[in-house]
Amino acid sequence: MTVTSRTSPAARRARTTRRGALAVLATATALGATAFAVPAHAADAGASSAPAPKAAPKFDITDGTLDWGVKDRFRKYVTGPIARGKIEVADGAKQAPKNGPFTFSGAKGSYDSATHAVTTTFKGSVRFLGHQKADKSWELDLKLADLKLTTDPTSGGKKGSITADVTAGGTTQDDVALAALDLSAVKPGGGAGGAVTYAKIPAKLTAAGAKVFQNYEEGEALDSATLSVKVGAARKPAADGGKGGAPASGVRPGGHQGGAADAKDGGETPGVAQAAPQDKSVQQRKRPAAAADTAGTPPKAGETAATGTGTVSGGNLDWGVKEKFRKYVTGPIAKGKIELSGGAQQSGSAYRFVKGHGSYDASASSLDAAFDGAVRFTGHEGKLDLKLSDLRVKASGTTGTLTADVSTKELSSGNVVNSDDLPLATLKLPAGALTAKDGVVTLSAVPATLTAQGAKVFENYEAGEALDPVTLSATTVPGAKLPAGGTGTSTGGGGDVTGGTPAGSASLAATGADAPTGPLLGAAGALLLAGGGAVYATRRRKTARG
Repeated sequence: MTVTSRTSPAARRARTTRRGALAVLATATALGATAFAVPAHAADAGASSAPAPKAAPKFDITDGTLDWGVKDRFRKYVTGPIARGKIEVADGAKQAPKNGPFTFSGAKGSYDSATHAVTTTFKGSVRFLGHQKADKSWELDLKLADLKLTTDPTSGGKKGSITADVTAGGTTQDDVALAALDLSAVKPGGGAGGAVTYAKIPAKLTAAGAKVFQNYEEGEALDSATLSVKVGAARKPAADGGKGGAPASGVRPGGHQGGAADAKDGGETPGVAQAAPQDKSVQQRKRPAAAADTAGTPPKAGETAATGTGTVSGGNLDWGVKEKFRKYVTGPIAKGKIELSGGAQQSGSAYRFVKGHGSYDASASSLDAAFDGAVRFTGHEGKLDLKLSDLRVKASGTTGTLTADVSTKELSSGNVVNSDDLPLATLKLPAGALTAKDGVVTLSAVPATLTAQGAKVFENYEAGEALDPVTLSATTVPGAKLPAGGTGTSTGGGGDVTGGTPAGSASLAATGADAPTGPLLGAAGALLLAGGGAVYATRRRKTARG
């Protein structure tokens, strides 16, 4: 007898003598190789042991759980030092220790083996509370309940969604599709009590979900989901089949125990110290050392500006830091503002830092250029206070780093803490980008990602996360003209914004005004972006005095 990896028909018949066991095995197999698609060997097994059924059966899902944390960064924001909130689970839901993900239980639903459509409803609710007001109410109050996981029958069970009833600002909207699921690469496994488990299903934010969690974008990764279900007997095709195990569409969590008022630190507001750190004039900041023997030496006759080593004598750096962070600062939660000083200007949606100075080495394909100007982000009645100045780009070959002098306010003490030359962004340059043309090195929309040090400045952003791209132009010979016009050796004045609130601040504030304003966003209930960027002020170098 030839031995194969498949069990023999006799062995299969021995294992499936009981009707209930057959239903469990058939469904577990049907929920198989490509998530909810029937593998070929399951069809072969059915053909060898019994006549083909007239219609593909439907099965009841009798119990199960959904493990899903929504988004780790969002949970950290809610309970962090800016929102100072809490997360409440009720109606049977549980949260893992250390602000972990949530488990929703009591699954009820159905599986259609013909279309591989799954509809499963879970008990439990989770409520996110943050930014407590003086009257003990919460500016952020978002509740998710009656979660459902369904698969799309037209995709063969490879695509799905998580929906929830969403309550925000006192308004409830049923069955909001929050997450789009991709089950195409998910393989089933065994669980306790014969459950079938689908672990770590990739999830992305839907368009509807992006309106609930403002400043997250459609398609952004959410926490993965794990589904574990127990399957009952196949439904009878007779008239009484409508009774068997269809998901109870009316299942809703019981009344929520709202407003637990003992929010730790919820109502505290540190004293607002609006005075900025005592700043040196940006023009007096340290400047990168010019190359030793050739500073200011014009190119020889017939020599292009791309050769040799010289001094950067002018230039601009255009960078918006991160659009999502800007929107957060000026939005309805932080209610803050953005100020430019020291010559920095508004440049479209970014900020322009001016008067580049430093060194350039064509033979080594390297650039070291610093720029004048500063940008300051304030919000939460002064609790958030972050200033970036003396921005500098050091690049060689195809890599580079953007650094800045960083000034932040400690949340606990209100003290201003400064760090010089803190690496904020890692830059990825295309090959040959540092070659000067007509005496100017130009970097256009260079990709930038957050450094580990930068992630400590912008808490809830992670190292490696994309920042706004960087555009730079720097003159390498005297008299060279920058791409936007004007000579590289700008003499100031003009359109530079100095001191106080810049003329461009009105347009900056408007960046927070295009936030969704649908019914789910009332009272700023769901206007949270965990990545909005609470400032984590643990700078280590020098603490401002006075």
